[in-house]
Amino acid sequence: MKILQLLTRHPILSHRQTLVPSIRFGALGQVGSKWCFCTHSEDPELKDFMEYMDSLKNYEKLGVPRGAGTDSEDGFDLGRMRRLMERLGNPQSKFKAVHIAGTKGKGSTAAFLSNILRAEGYSVGCYSSPHIQTIRERMSLGRFGEPVSAKTLNSLFLQIKKTLDQAMQHENGCMTHFEVLTAVALTLFAQENVDIAVIEAGLGGARDATNIISSSELAASVITTIGEEHLAALGGSLESIAMAKSGIIKHGCPLVLGGPFLPHIERILRDKALSMASPVVSASDAGNRSTVKGISMLNSRPCQTCDLIIQVERDFKLFIELLDVKLCMLGNHQLQNAATAACAALCLHNQGWRISDGSIRAGLERAFLLGRSQFLTQKETEALGLHGATVLLDGAHTKESANALVNTIRMIFPEAPLALVVAMASDKDHVGFAREFLSGGQLEAVFLTEANIAGGKSRTTSASLLRDCWIQASKELGIGIVHNGPAKSKQVFKEQLAYSVSKLENGTILAAESSLMVSLKVANQILRERTGVQSGIIVVTGSLHIVSLVLAAGNG
Repeated sequence: MKILQLLTRHPILSHRQTLVPSIRFGALGQVGSKWCFCTHSEDPELKDFMEYMDSLKNYEKLGVPRGAGTDSEDGFDLGRMRRLMERLGNPQSKFKAVHIAGTKGKGSTAAFLSNILRAEGYSVGCYSSPHIQTIRERMSLGRFGEPVSAKTLNSLFLQIKKTLDQAMQHENGCMTHFEVLTAVALTLFAQENVDIAVIEAGLGGARDATNIISSSELAASVITTIGEEHLAALGGSLESIAMAKSGIIKHGCPLVLGGPFLPHIERILRDKALSMASPVVSASDAGNRSTVKGISMLNSRPCQTCDLIIQVERDFKLFIELLDVKLCMLGNHQLQNAATAACAALCLHNQGWRISDGSIRAGLERAFLLGRSQFLTQKETEALGLHGATVLLDGAHTKESANALVNTIRMIFPEAPLALVVAMASDKDHVGFAREFLSGGQLEAVFLTEANIAGGKSRTTSASLLRDCWIQASKELGIGIVHNGPAKSKQVFKEQLAYSVSKLENGTILAAESSLMVSLKVANQILRERTGVQSGIIVVTGSLHIVSLVLAAGNG
C-alpha cells in the first residue's frame, strides 16, 4: 500500500474529528457517531471524594496565574495552607520528610529515593504529581509503595470533610485542588505512621502548598534542575525560577543539588543555602562519576547497565561505589536523577538513618514510573490495534526533556526510524520542543494531535497550531518537510502525495490530526510501508496526559 493510500483513507487532510467506525481500535468508546478514547475512571468508592475535588479550582487544568509561584504579593497565599494544616492538627509534624523541587527530574528522583528507603525496610509515604491512571497514584504508602487504596482514601476524606468544609468557609472558598490534595496526603501519611515521607513540590517551591514543612520536620531538601518552564508563573527568568525553588531550603537542613546547573544559577542556590546555614551536596561535583555502559533486556524490558560513583568532600564526606547497576529508568538524565537520589540517601545515612549500599542499589534498580521511557507490552499494542509495533511512551514536554528523550532513543535504537505522535499543553515551548526532534531524530512522520489536560480543554493546544509550530521549527533548521498546513501548502501536500511519492518517501511527513487513534494507526502504517519490516518506533510524547490516554486504551 502506498503512502498516498495510507493518508487519504484517513481524515488527516480534511482534519475531520470523526473516526471510521468500521475499523477496530481496541479500547475505544463511542459517543453518538464519534469515537473517543476512554480514560481510566476512578473507583466508585471515591465518587464523593472526586466530586468534592472536581469542585475546587484546579490550576493543572486552568493554567497557573502569572507570578503565582513567586515569593511576592502575586504568589499563592501559603498562610492559607498553614491555617488548613493547623485545623487538621499539623499532621506534617508527625514524620520526617525529604522535600524535592526542580524543573525536571523531581518525580523520578522521588521514585528512586522512595524505593531506596523501602529497600531498607522503612515505611515510606511518597506524594507526587501528576497522576497517569488514578489520583491514588499521587499518594503511595508503606514498604511496597502501593497507591493508597480507594477504601483508605475515602475513609480519610469522610473523616476530615467537616474540617475541610470549615476551612473552605473561613477562606471564602479559595482553597485550591492542589492545596486540599496536599493536606489529604500529609494527613494520610501521619495516620499511616510512615517513617519518612518524600514530598514532590508542585510548582516552584517558596509558595508551593507543600512548603509548609518546617526545618524541624525536614530531613533534606533536593533541587534537581532549573529550566525555563512555567516562566510567567515563576517570575519570567531562570534567576527568578531558581529563587522560587530555593524557597524549600530550610535553616540547618542539608541541600542536595542535582544539576548540572549554569554557574550563576548554582550560585543563587548555594548563596541561599549559605544564608540558611545549610550544608550542600551536589550530584554534579567533579568527584562523582556516572556512566551508562550498555543496554540489555530485563523482564522483557530494556534496562541500562551503569556505574555510579559518588565521592563528596565538601560540607559532608560521602562515598559510594556501585558497579553494574541495572536501571529500568532509561537515559543519561535518569542516571543523573539516580545519582541525585543516592546523594540524598547518603545525606540521610550521615544523619543516622540506617541505609546500606545494598539498599541504595536495590532501590535504584526497582524504581519505575509510568510514562517515562515506557515501552508498551505486546498485549497493550495489540489492544490498540498496533499489532507488532514498538511503542514508546514518554511525558517529555520541554525542550530539555525532548533532547533527553532523543538521546535515549538513539542510545537504545541508534538506527531506528521514528514516527512521533505529539500532544501538548498550551503553555509549553512548542517550537523549542519541535527543534530537538527535528534536529536529532530519523523522523519518518510526525502527527500533531490533541489531548485534554487534567481532564479539561482550556490548556489543550490544537493540532493545527502545533503543526504550525513544527513548520516554523523546520524552516529555522532548514529541514524539508511535507505538511498539510494552510490551503496552499495543503494543495502541495496533495500533489506530492499523488505525483511524487518517491520524493515524499525520503522526507518527513507532518500532519495535524485531532484524533489520537487515527494518528497512532496511520503512524504505524507509514512505518510499515517505509521500512518494510516492523523495525520503526512509534513515540508518543508531549505531555503525560497523552500518555495517560494511550495507557487507558491499551489496558481497557
